[in-house]
Amino acid sequence: MFRSLRRALCAVAAALLLPLGAQTAQPAQAAEAAAGAGYWHTSGRQILDEAGQPVRIAGINWFGFETGNYVLHGLWSRDYKSMIDQMKTLGYNTIRIPFSDDIFKSGTVPNSIDFSSGKNADLQGLNSLQILDKIVSYAGQDGLKVILDRHRPDSGGQSALWYTSAVPESTWIANLKNLATRYLGQDTVVGIDLHNEPHDPACWGCGDTTRDWRLAAQRAGNAVLAVNPELLIFVEGVQTYNGVSGWWGGNLMGVADHPVQLNVANRVVYSAHDYATSVAQQSWFSDPAFPANMPGIWDKYWGYIFKQNIAPVWVGEFGTTLQSTVDQRWLAALVDYLRPTATYGSDSFHWTFWSWNPNSGDTGGILKDDWQTVDTVKDGYLASVKAPGFPAGGGSDPGDPGDPGGGTAACTAAYTVSSDWGGGFNAEVKVTNTGTTAISSWKVTWTWSGSQRVTSMWNASYTQTGSTVTASNAAHNGSVAAGGAASFGFGGAPGGGGVPSVSCTAA
Repeated sequence: MFRSLRRALCAVAAALLLPLGAQTAQPAQAAEAAAGAGYWHTSGRQILDEAGQPVRIAGINWFGFETGNYVLHGLWSRDYKSMIDQMKTLGYNTIRIPFSDDIFKSGTVPNSIDFSSGKNADLQGLNSLQILDKIVSYAGQDGLKVILDRHRPDSGGQSALWYTSAVPESTWIANLKNLATRYLGQDTVVGIDLHNEPHDPACWGCGDTTRDWRLAAQRAGNAVLAVNPELLIFVEGVQTYNGVSGWWGGNLMGVADHPVQLNVANRVVYSAHDYATSVAQQSWFSDPAFPANMPGIWDKYWGYIFKQNIAPVWVGEFGTTLQSTVDQRWLAALVDYLRPTATYGSDSFHWTFWSWNPNSGDTGGILKDDWQTVDTVKDGYLASVKAPGFPAGGGSDPGDPGDPGGGTAACTAAYTVSSDWGGGFNAEVKVTNTGTTAISSWKVTWTWSGSQRVTSMWNASYTQTGSTVTASNAAHNGSVAAGGAASFGFGGAPGGGGVPSVSCTAA
């Protein structure tokens, strides 16, 4: 896209127009959830799991490691586990995590993490890569996959080519190999997006090794696969091919004549980016036929790869503030284009929406500015293209002491008000296993002194009788190792209720 920086600005309010079809979307069937185990490979236009079952990436971008914070954004507001839990509850099955090469430098120190009230406690004292380890581990335990995105050479901004004078190609490849080695055997990380949004003067198939992104992707992809031949290699497009320009990273027209060829077969996934007018204007938005012209545009730039069964196609980024009618119509048309061609999307385009973060200045996010509340309008557009989650995996958190057996089940709960605007409030409750054995379920109870009522809750179910609320774990977060923690959040009204006493029981 034509963003010079992914700015950390306040997200603007989403439009109030409800998307067509959002109310008719059905949740994925539980019977399909077994697909996705292990590492993945490609077959024609499909991505298959280790057992040969087709899967669909239906995920979200969560950025921050590529910025001067050197860590995911939003940790200044919430615990990282609660956000990953919320992603899962909303039906996203994959996280694309951008990073810059700065996180490999010994002097890089992550900042802007809130450790108060027990938030992010297991991240204290860790460097960026060690925090990434924690994110990957917990995502895997939650049944989400991770795609690592080399977003920028440094935190200063996007680069047109995959290298700069300060970060040469050798450093780029060495750091990609570093990640492939770091997560070897951890199949939560299914692949690496080699470089974000190559654009002019980058070319595709021109043969100039200083500019030909296709050749660079082959060099880097082969280097990664030499370390771990099980990984998928995600290759974005360029801006211009044969004089035809599009979004940064969004032009894959060159694949028809110059496909990426790697030493390991069935590992290439092509990645396109596509945006609306809140990012930049394009000629097709003013076409009198808009939005009926858009499927032809997408076919030309990248959709043909899927439709001709050349390889899988992943729309790694797409997003909008949804402020304008044009943008609303664009998103509705794109979702329709991405919609499954087989039950639950097993034969269809893959996608990760930009972004989870509300502080992407030209798109906003799925979360609103409080880093808690879901933009249900924006999320609603995506409901019909979400897909089943994957089996939990990825191993235990290195800091998880596990279950010593024969111990006592016990838990405590900490209630934190994250925002209160008078008419309503958001709160988060962290449940900590304080016993000496793993627990399989937990229940938290509190009584408000006023007239507060729960209006919505995520990562737990609840009942409310009068002013007393009882919240019970969701299916995915009831099991907590000794010393471990789970969390849930909720919205309530009215505000001003303060923090009640909370009790916790475990089984």
